[in-house]
Amino acid sequence: MPELPEVEAAAGRLRGLAIGHTIVRVQVVHPAIRKRLPAGAQRALTGRQIDRVERRAKIQLLHLDDGSLLEVHFRMTGDWEFTPASAQPPAHSRLRLELSSGVTVHLVDGRALAVVRRHAPGAWVSPPLGPEPLTEAFTVEAFAAALATRRGPIKAVLLDQRVVAGVGNIYAAEALWVARIHPAAVARTLSVARLTRLRDAIREVLEHAPSGRYYAREEAEAVAAWRVYDAEDAPCPRCQTRIRRLVQGARSSYYCPRCQRR
Repeated sequence: MPELPEVEAAAGRLRGLAIGHTIVRVQVVHPAIRKRLPAGAQRALTGRQIDRVERRAKIQLLHLDDGSLLEVHFRMTGDWEFTPASAQPPAHSRLRLELSSGVTVHLVDGRALAVVRRHAPGAWVSPPLGPEPLTEAFTVEAFAAALATRRGPIKAVLLDQRVVAGVGNIYAAEALWVARIHPAAVARTLSVARLTRLRDAIREVLEHAPSGRYYAREEAEAVAAWRVYDAEDAPCPRCQTRIRRLVQGARSSYYCPRCQRR
């Protein structure tokens, strides 16, 4: 699943090719997308210039010249691909935005779970989201306040976007390993010292996230960057103890039983 670094990288690619260009044609080629982007919304997008691309947590917002927004959430397997307008569309192309530059922007999504919505000017309301982890707003004090009443395991709590925006399963596991905190530790019991380590670890793993796309697991860069995620029975890079896996909220959590004691 794409997380904050991958979504930001995708938004960056879109900024480079779409900003300043007009949407000349919209094609929705999957009913799951059409359900939230019906014909009227598609017509409203046509002829609009893309002025800005913003990321908020895992959501991308395409700001258009009339003040409206196109909201895109990749969910499990979404991504952007770009082709010349005359080229054969890529596999799993679900939404196509033909631009005045001659480039077609494709939302590719193997599972067809991505969410795309148009919002009229002033109509978009942000979901409740915590601070962006790579900004000054993500302070230890704010982090402690968000966890003060949380009785659940810290790994599951980190996935709640109201606590910190954009952190997902991979980078939560990685940050807990860096901070030497067990994924099942009760969130509200973490000391200020441990919260400081965890806040810093979250920033570290996000800042050093692989530059490749989230599904390019075969790339050496991505594999090298993940110390514990999806590494069950592999040796811990720090102490050589075998990495273990536990299931929390239907998600796999990976940890070192020696470095990350309860």
